[in-house]
Amino acid sequence: MKYILLLLIGSLGFSNLKAQTYFPPLVGTTWSTTDPATLGWCQDSIDNMYNWLEQSDSKAFIVLKDGKIVLEKYFGTFTADSFYVWNSAGKTLTAYAVGIAQYEGFLNINDPTSDYLGNGWTSMTTAQEDAITIKHQLTMTTGLDDGVSDIYCTDPACLVYKAPPGTRWAYHNGPYTLLDSVIRVATGTTLSSWVNQKIGAKIGMTGLFVTSGYNHIFVSKPRSMARFGLLLSQNGYWNGTAVLPDLTYLNEMRNTSQSLNKSYGYLTWLNGKSSYMLPQTQFVFPGSLMPNAPADVYAAEGKNGQIINVSPSDGLVLVRMGANLGTNLVATTYNDTIWQYMNRLTCTAGLQTNRLDVIQLAPNPSDDGLLTLSNLLGGEVFELKNQLGQSVPFQQIGNEIHFSENSKGVYFLTIRRENDTKTLKVIRD
Repeated sequence: MKYILLLLIGSLGFSNLKAQTYFPPLVGTTWSTTDPATLGWCQDSIDNMYNWLEQSDSKAFIVLKDGKIVLEKYFGTFTADSFYVWNSAGKTLTAYAVGIAQYEGFLNINDPTSDYLGNGWTSMTTAQEDAITIKHQLTMTTGLDDGVSDIYCTDPACLVYKAPPGTRWAYHNGPYTLLDSVIRVATGTTLSSWVNQKIGAKIGMTGLFVTSGYNHIFVSKPRSMARFGLLLSQNGYWNGTAVLPDLTYLNEMRNTSQSLNKSYGYLTWLNGKSSYMLPQTQFVFPGSLMPNAPADVYAAEGKNGQIINVSPSDGLVLVRMGANLGTNLVATTYNDTIWQYMNRLTCTAGLQTNRLDVIQLAPNPSDDGLLTLSNLLGGEVFELKNQLGQSVPFQQIGNEIHFSENSKGVYFLTIRRENDTKTLKVIRD
């Protein structure tokens, strides 16, 4: 009996070891912090990561542990009170807003989009158009042609038939943007007002959607981005207040949403899957989206490296705002490099920091086989191999790598300097 009692007491003790999530006040700048040293993170390793972030034109970087700020850094003239665009990281915010609209009975994601946009929102036949649902918009499987001259265009003339809905995954911005109109018709209010009313007011997030051409882009301060990341890490509640208490929808959003791109949920990127697809290519790449990140990470990602990472197993939320990362619509390679640095923050790992980590390449994927390397230290030696481990020919001209004669696929560029080695995955599409 005494033994059983001790086991029960021990079990209760271990259950209390899991940290409770901290939620910052809705108003003001108060936000509790955690000393990175208590996590075993070394300042030298943190500074090394900050240097790389600055060199890659970052503006803001925040890491939360169980809701508390562990790292917060602003670069150049950018401050905690500066506003910046989320770009396509705002897609995940839109998906969350759609989930709330469904939970409150304003729409059903299995409804045809035509129920809200009317007939003629595309240039297709009525039957083809009526086959597209809100869920197809959330999963990037509308079947509309992303090979048009302007993938952002939402005019009917730009929305043309390519494949039956649900049979083809393509990162197509036009059909996504029209979710704004779906929400407006369904709820009677704009997406910006809906987000501020149903999400922002409940979590202390301030921001708005602004129009840029065809696009509607969310703009906020960095901490508002971190607040949404903290909300994403929860099951629809903010400090006991219901925001989206629909666990079925949230699980669908944070898990594979279709069989074509296993690394894509509802407008959300997923790590740890067996394969993935990327924007502007139909190639299915084997392996995990971000090999250096925890397998359970899910992320909101936008052009030029607007990133919200959620790692449930580690209790981490990571936010990065910045610019100048080439033409890629999402920054999965850059995001994976962030996790390389995160993995080296512990004092023992920091001793093994690779001096070549500052080297970056863009664009990646490359459609013409031309890569530009930045932050070269001098004296580097390069080797390019295919997925079979075979060396393939290329030309190095200054800080440029040319391999345009090689076929499409995945390659690995190994960079060596003195005793340091770094390998970068290169996608030729």
